[in-house]
Amino acid sequence: MTSPASPQPSSGQSKRATWLLALGATAGLALAAWGLLGDAASARLPEGSVARVNGTDLRLDDFERLVAAVIKDMRTPDVERARKRVLDRMIEEELLIQRALDLGLVHLDRKVRAELTSSVIASVVNDVAGQVASPRDLEEFYDENKEYFTRPGRLRARRLYFRDAGAPGSALVRAESALARLANGDAYETVRAELGDSEISPIPNALLPATKLREYVGPTLLRTIDSLEVGQWSKPSVSGSAVSLVQLVDREDAVTPVLAEIRDQVEVDWRRRLGDAALRDYLDELRDRAKVEIAEGFE
Repeated sequence: MTSPASPQPSSGQSKRATWLLALGATAGLALAAWGLLGDAASARLPEGSVARVNGTDLRLDDFERLVAAVIKDMRTPDVERARKRVLDRMIEEELLIQRALDLGLVHLDRKVRAELTSSVIASVVNDVAGQVASPRDLEEFYDENKEYFTRPGRLRARRLYFRDAGAPGSALVRAESALARLANGDAYETVRAELGDSEISPIPNALLPATKLREYVGPTLLRTIDSLEVGQWSKPSVSGSAVSLVQLVDREDAVTPVLAEIRDQVEVDWRRRLGDAALRDYLDELRDRAKVEIAEGFE
C-alpha cells in the first residue's frame, strides 16, 4: 500500500516562508549590531577621563599635567612617547594602589597611613587657601589676636660668676667683695678680671627675648634679672658651689606693631587659621557620620 504523498506548498506559502526567514535574519543582524553598539557605548569613558582601571577613572587633567612635566624634562620633546609613558605609569600606579588597598596596607603600614592623612588634610586646607581676605577681615582678625602679633620684650644682661676654689664659701666672699667694688664705681671689666671666674656659656652682649636669655642663666636668675631696674646689680645668688651676680643692662618693652606694618604676616595667619577651622569642621562632620565605639575606660 502506498503511503500518502506529503502535501506540496503552494506558491503563496513558499513566498511567505521566504519572507519570514529574511525577516528573522534581518532581526538577528539588528540585534547583533545593537549588542556591538551597546558594548561600544559601555566602553566609552566619561568626559574628563583618560582611562578606567577596574572601574576607577583616571583623570584627563592629571594626565595632561604629567605629560607636560615629562615633555619639559625631555632633551628632545616627543609628545607621543610622553603620552604613552605617562598613561602606562598612571595605570600601573592605580593598579598598585588598588593592590595596596586589597592587602590592607592602609591599616597596617604607618607610613601609608601618614601620607594618606596628610593628603586629605592638604586637600581640605587647600580649598580655602586661595581665599582673599578683605580689609575688614584683616582688621577684625588683627584686633582679636593682638597678643599673638605682639613682639615680646627683650633684656640685655651680664653676669659675674664665682666658683669655690679650695675653701668652701670662698666664692661668696669674692662675690660680696665684687658687689662692693661695683657699688663704689669700679668698672665691670676690671672687677671681672680680678675677682671673677670664666663661664662656660657667657651671656651675649645683646637684647634677648626672655626665652633665649633663660638658656644662658636658667629660670631663677632670669626672674632675678627681670625684677631689677636698668643698671642695678642683684645680690649674690648661690647655686651649689657657685655664686652669681647679675645686672640688668637694658630693657626693651613688648611692642605691638600696627596692622599696616605687618599686613602680609596677618594675612598669612588669617588664611592659616581659616584652614585650621575648615579642617576642624571637616573632622567633626566625619565623626558625626561615623559609628565610633570606644572601649570601656577610654571614654
